[in-house]
Amino acid sequence: MVMPTLSIMSYSFRGLLSSGQMDVFGYLETCRYRYGLESADIWNRFLVSTDPEYLAKVRNALDERGMSLADLCVDQAHVWDDDPEVRARNEANAWAHLRAGSQLGARFVRIDAGSRRETWSDAEFDHIVVRFRHYAQFAHDHGFRMGAENHWGPEKSWGNLKRLYEAIDHPGFGISLHLGSWTGTDDERHAADAAVAPWVCHTHFDQKTCEGPLASKVAMLRASGYEGAWSVEHHSGEEEYARVADQLNLLRAALV
Repeated sequence: MVMPTLSIMSYSFRGLLSSGQMDVFGYLETCRYRYGLESADIWNRFLVSTDPEYLAKVRNALDERGMSLADLCVDQAHVWDDDPEVRARNEANAWAHLRAGSQLGARFVRIDAGSRRETWSDAEFDHIVVRFRHYAQFAHDHGFRMGAENHWGPEKSWGNLKRLYEAIDHPGFGISLHLGSWTGTDDERHAADAAVAPWVCHTHFDQKTCEGPLASKVAMLRASGYEGAWSVEHHSGEEEYARVADQLNLLRAALV
């Protein structure tokens, strides 16, 4: 039996990052030797640059520890923003991080679709689809996948994300699933998790899921044939070493 790949999204340590007590190299050391993990899930705020020379140091740190990069989560690169200057800046940032994902050996790169409203206009949707197809082609050409995540904006609606995925229709495009992070009732959120499962390339398990319907979520993903990493995401910003360990231990136990 293939052992499941566990990881911790580095956002889980954003309190330590903001206080100057952790950087990306400390994060990798923590994952490998405190938690015994062989896979990383890097939030791009942990990267001080997308310069190839700096990224070579990060890649070396991964390789030295025998670690792979399951996911690179990219903020400030969302495709749609009402401000055209922000859109242009975000596009440049997206391309920089797609190149970074390739250099770091990422299996998946998450870039958000954007918009703070509940849905997209037809023009916004068409713009997002075209841009994501370009990104997905780059990912496909470089041996990884990229895609959206259901954690803010219209992407939190299963109907919207389903429409987006089907419109893009590209082998380089997939979904990062934040379990339960949908609009709607509990039943609707559970149904959305199950419906999207065949398209999922990466997962994020927050504290609510780890302390709640964890066994059913793991069973659902396994039944769908999920082969990506199982990644913990913690949000409190406090006592992060201990609280992340608690979540990780729950997820480890559920995967046995």
